[in-house]
Amino acid sequence: MGRPMNLPAFTAVGIELEYMIVDRDTLSVRPIADELLCREAGDYVCEVERGLLDWSNELVLHLVEVKNHLPGPLEPLPAAFQAEIQAINRALEPLGARLMPSGAHPWMDPARETRLWPRQHADLYQTYHRIFDCHRHGWSNLQSMHLNLPFADDAQFARLHAAARLILPILPALAASSPIIEGRPSGFLDTRMEAYRTHPIKVPSLIGRVVPDTLSSRAEFATQVLEPMYRDIAPFDPAGSLRHEWLNCRGAIPRFDRHAVEIRIIDVQECPAADIAIAAAATAVVKALYDGKWSSLEEQQAIATDDLADILFACIHDGERTVIGSGEYLRLLGFPGTRCEARELWRHLTGMVSDETWLPTLKILLDHGPLSRRILNATGPKPDLARLKAVYRELCDCLEQGRLFLP
Repeated sequence: MGRPMNLPAFTAVGIELEYMIVDRDTLSVRPIADELLCREAGDYVCEVERGLLDWSNELVLHLVEVKNHLPGPLEPLPAAFQAEIQAINRALEPLGARLMPSGAHPWMDPARETRLWPRQHADLYQTYHRIFDCHRHGWSNLQSMHLNLPFADDAQFARLHAAARLILPILPALAASSPIIEGRPSGFLDTRMEAYRTHPIKVPSLIGRVVPDTLSSRAEFATQVLEPMYRDIAPFDPAGSLRHEWLNCRGAIPRFDRHAVEIRIIDVQECPAADIAIAAAATAVVKALYDGKWSSLEEQQAIATDDLADILFACIHDGERTVIGSGEYLRLLGFPGTRCEARELWRHLTGMVSDETWLPTLKILLDHGPLSRRILNATGPKPDLARLKAVYRELCDCLEQGRLFLP
C-alpha cells in the first residue's frame, strides 16, 4: 500500500495478500516472481497495475503480493482478489508453477532455497540481508495479510492505534495458518509469527514485544519509536538507507506516509473469502473499541504492553484453544467473564460484524478452528512428505477455486 489514504477512520480499507509461487508438480518454491511480473508488464518491473488490484514483488523471488492500491470497501474484494489469483495462476501455467496459500511453506529450506529480489530496490533487500541474514524462516518463509485502516488526524490515530493494539493478541486464534515447518508440525499454531517475533533480534528496538506501546500522536511515534530504531540501526546501516517508517516491524505500525495503521499479525488464508472475512471481523472489533463500546480510550491505552504480548505469544502457540485469564483484558473487550478460551472471546466479538456476508465463513472458522487446526487434522501428527504434498495440493486447489479447506 504505497499510496496515501488521507481518509477518515473506517471509510475504507487497504488489503495486501502474499502468496508463494510453487512448482505445479513438486510444490517446492519457485523463485520466478520477476518473470511473472515481466510476462504481465512486458518488462522487469516491481509492480503491475490491473484495475482495482495490483501485483507486486516482495523481499524474496518466490513470493507475489496482490493488493488494492486505492483503499475502498471490503464487499467487492473477495471476488476481485479471486479473479487476480486465477489470472496469476494462468500466467504461471506455462512456467510450470502455481500459487500456494498459508502463512509458511511446509518444507522449504530457507538457507538453501532463498533467492532475494534482484531488480528494482535490490540494494534495500541486500542491506537487510547483510544485517539480519534473510535466509531464515522469519524473513523468507512467511506470507501474511496486511490490513490497512485509515485515519485523518492525530485524534483519530490515537483511538485507532489503541483499538488495534487490543485486537492484536487474539488475531492468531482466528487466523493462524502455519503449523508445519521443515516437514513437520512445529508445535505452534502460528509458526510464521513465532519466527517473525524474533527475526530482527539483532536490533530489538525494531520489533519490541510485537504489540506496540501506546501512542497518541505523530510526535510521540517519532520520539518513542523512530528515533530509537534509527539510532540502533545506524551502526549497521551507515548510509541510512533503512531510515523509513517501514523499518518498524511491530504487529501494528503507524504509516503516517499514507495516514493508516497497518496490522501485520494475520496469516494469509486458503482463499480470499476467508481473508476478507477475517479482515471484516478485525475491522468491526477495532471500530467498536474505537467508538468506546466497552471501554474508554484511557482504559485501552493503560493496559500494559507486556500483558498484551503474553496473550499474543500464547495464541501463537495454542491458537483458538488459548486460555485467556486476564480479567482486565476481557473487560476492555466487553466479555462477561474473567477467564475464557480465545475462541469463546471471538464468538462474543463476532457479534460486532453487522454485514451478514462474512458470518458463514466466520462460523466455519469458529466451529472448525483456524486453518492451522484444519491442516493438522488433515496431516496427522507425523506426516510424511507424500501426505504433506496431498494436503497442500488441496490447499492450492482451494485457493484457485475460492473455497474453504474442510478436511
